[in-house]
Amino acid sequence: MLSDDLKLLVGLGNPGAKYNKTRHNVGFMVLEEIARKNNCSFLENKKLLGRTCEYGTGIEKTRLLMPSTYMNESGKSVRSAKDWFNYENHQLIVLVDDMDLPLGKIRVRSKGSSGGHNGLRSIINHLGTDEFKRLKIGIGPPSHDQKDRKSKTISHVLGRFTNEEFIILNFIIEEIISCIESIASNNWEKITTRLNSYKPDNK
Repeated sequence: MLSDDLKLLVGLGNPGAKYNKTRHNVGFMVLEEIARKNNCSFLENKKLLGRTCEYGTGIEKTRLLMPSTYMNESGKSVRSAKDWFNYENHQLIVLVDDMDLPLGKIRVRSKGSSGGHNGLRSIINHLGTDEFKRLKIGIGPPSHDQKDRKSKTISHVLGRFTNEEFIILNFIIEEIISCIESIASNNWEKITTRLNSYKPDNK
């Protein structure tokens, strides 16, 4: 369960079957696995502009949010949920893909710029601050050549993981969920250190 200070997990992605399991939707994928493990189902919530799911009771209640807006308008849903449940910014974690990180790497930050990610940029704009926790999941770049990379970015992030990549990704998702489940008994700094130093071949 999440501690009293962490109430809302937000996974970023694009809605619709055509984007299912794409690299840009890795945030959705983590939340879907958390929901499966906790036997909760996502339901569309028009007020919150997203699909929501919750498990646990009382102060241990955990809410999951997958915005139904497209990625570049994710902030509308996050702000709606924050206001509706009367949460503070420090009570949410955003799970998001990061093309600047190789597949298999995770980076946790408590604040910072969008790094060029449209979903994070939208959340920063709608919250009016960059001070919220984000968990970045590496999907790797389409190319290490900057010019080539720019032309291939869209097809890369909207493309699906290969079978070999899925094997690595499953380890990553398992580690993230394990850390989220242990937040109540471990401070945020310990969790940050664990995730930032994680390597799939540690298994």
